[in-house]
Amino acid sequence: MARIAGIEIPNHKRVEVGLTYIYGIGRPKSRLILESVKVDLNKKIKDLTAEELSRIRKHIESDEMVEGDLKKKVNQDIKRLMDINCYRGRRHKRGLPVRGQRTKTNARTRKGPRGSMIKKKK
Repeated sequence: MARIAGIEIPNHKRVEVGLTYIYGIGRPKSRLILESVKVDLNKKIKDLTAEELSRIRKHIESDEMVEGDLKKKVNQDIKRLMDINCYRGRRHKRGLPVRGQRTKTNARTRKGPRGSMIKKKK
């Protein structure tokens, strides 16, 4: 298994797909990385040479924001929204959907399970 950015990437995957195991790298960014370091997209991880792996590793460490740094930045951005008390920040504070979805009937993922109904006396 190859280790890039602290993540173990399975050997049987294609390089293009294997890089997506790293938080912050999807298929499009994976393709851009591999084109810039001149590695074939269809190669398997196990078929990469040590030199190709080191080029990929160096590119990701120097040019891309991934894993812990990216998560930290996203959390700081959300905290900033909450501090300036904008609409999106208030929605984050209350645990409601942020991007304009309806909440009368849906949004159970953000709002949590429904409150239990009060039983009526007969």
